[in-house]
Amino acid sequence: MIDFRSDTVTQPTEAMRLAMSRAEVGDDVYGDDPTVNSLQDMAAEMFGFDGALFVSSGTQANLLALMSHCDRGDEYLCGQQAHNYKFEGGGAAVLGSIQPQPLNNQANGSILLSDIEAAIKPDDVHFARTRLLSLENTIGGKVLSQDYLAQAQSLAFNRGLKIHLDGARVANAAVAQGIAIADITQYFDSVSICLSKGLCAPIGSILLGDERLIGKATRWRKMLGGGMRQAGIIAAAAKLAITEQVDRLADDHHNANTLALLLAEMTEFTVDVSSVQTNMVFATLAEHIDPKVFAATLADKGIIISPSRQLRLVTHKDITANDISFFVNTVKQVIG
Repeated sequence: MIDFRSDTVTQPTEAMRLAMSRAEVGDDVYGDDPTVNSLQDMAAEMFGFDGALFVSSGTQANLLALMSHCDRGDEYLCGQQAHNYKFEGGGAAVLGSIQPQPLNNQANGSILLSDIEAAIKPDDVHFARTRLLSLENTIGGKVLSQDYLAQAQSLAFNRGLKIHLDGARVANAAVAQGIAIADITQYFDSVSICLSKGLCAPIGSILLGDERLIGKATRWRKMLGGGMRQAGIIAAAAKLAITEQVDRLADDHHNANTLALLLAEMTEFTVDVSSVQTNMVFATLAEHIDPKVFAATLADKGIIISPSRQLRLVTHKDITANDISFFVNTVKQVIG
């Protein structure tokens, strides 16, 4: 099957499977797993932080960051389309009693600095205390510029806010700009990085921060049931994710651009090719095509997509250039 639903469907590499089978392990709740400890030390050094914490998912990493930066009754600012606002089950509010203040995302994924400034609450008992600015890079496949990140960091610092990055696909953002991941993470007090999307690890994310934040996050992780025992088995794959899979993301970006160009030639799709910056293609289906029927027909031919009027097609390690050609040719046959 050729699966365009998300880069979360990637299979671990053979090298990862071998490393997992040979991983040295211990009890990570006690801090005794040498492979987890090695991963955390390596990630902290690579990305420029005092410490790192290996967790089960990006959702958990974001929640731990929010709960470590904010107390009950505090508020964080984020985009209306932010994953940690829209797609994480309301965890910050439900589990942290933290109020989200969503702001409009611009077409390029950013939030206007003037909107951020205006949303910061005054120090008044009537209002939640604004403590944190949370950004996402990439967001909807779009890359936030380095200049924007520097300005957002300056605004946050000057207004006494901490700044968090949901970096689920920060490796894609780095590769798209030809820079190191650390060049992006330098602007943030905390960063979550997902290892199980385009980087191909089967499980896990890393939360980065200073010693105080990582200490608080470790306590929250245990309280929320996120403590893992012999986690070195999955940390072994995670180490290879950040050392061997980052540069390969350029292939995914190339395949996405090729896909966008080919779909744009077809009258049944509306595609803004210029907006394809990383591994996501958004294509709007013509009104006469039923998205559910279209998806079901493709599934019969070995292609999986998420049925929607606006399709999100995500490229990853397990989609090759030949798969792109097969997909386009199959689509032409289906819409005939």
